[in-house]
Amino acid sequence: MLEDLKQQVCQANLDLAAYGLVTLTWGNVSGVSSDRTSFVIKPSGVAYASLRPAHMVVVSLATGEVLEGSLKPSSDAPTHRLLYEQFAGAGGVTHTHSPKATAFAQAGREIPCYGTTHADHFYGAVPVTRPLLQHEINEAYELNTGKVIVERFQGLDPAAIPAVLVAGHAPFAWGADPHDSVMNAVALEAVAAMAIDTLLLNPAASAVDQALLDKHYRRKHGAGAYYGQK
Repeated sequence: MLEDLKQQVCQANLDLAAYGLVTLTWGNVSGVSSDRTSFVIKPSGVAYASLRPAHMVVVSLATGEVLEGSLKPSSDAPTHRLLYEQFAGAGGVTHTHSPKATAFAQAGREIPCYGTTHADHFYGAVPVTRPLLQHEINEAYELNTGKVIVERFQGLDPAAIPAVLVAGHAPFAWGADPHDSVMNAVALEAVAAMAIDTLLLNPAASAVDQALLDKHYRRKHGAGAYYGQK
């Protein structure tokens, strides 16, 4: 079942390695079915070099049960599942421990929008969640990881800011499909690296002004976008 989606998800996971966003097996990509009844995700702890579409695991969106696959799904599957349930526009979800974005997560700091490169991809600061409480860690940890992400996005648009930093953990990104979620993870790591360099050069740097943020984000997104080809 979902053979095309397995191909897409497998390739997206391989792309993570190609873009240098994963170390060892620290990361995973998933994609949701077109009817949003199930999703396909990387198996837990399998080396990227050996990944094949047949290794991908199909999981029920309603119950979290494995529908197809001989391997265990990623341990982060409950987080992916909740993001698909709560973020209607998410067709793919990517989780990495990419170094620069993870540094912000470990510091418990959002990534401010210091310039137009950031504004091209994220409409404002990339938020950081609150730390999980002890009982949230001890019971249903991965599900509670998803819950603090959803909690943090109250009042925010997950389509306009398709990424988050889980405090003390690492980033998650999402997009229209698995490939798009990986591209947002690539952009996130790039802007995190630029933000760190900006703070090193000028610890008092301010976020870009609203007019420039609006201009650059809206050049690429929304009804008035004019960047690129039709």
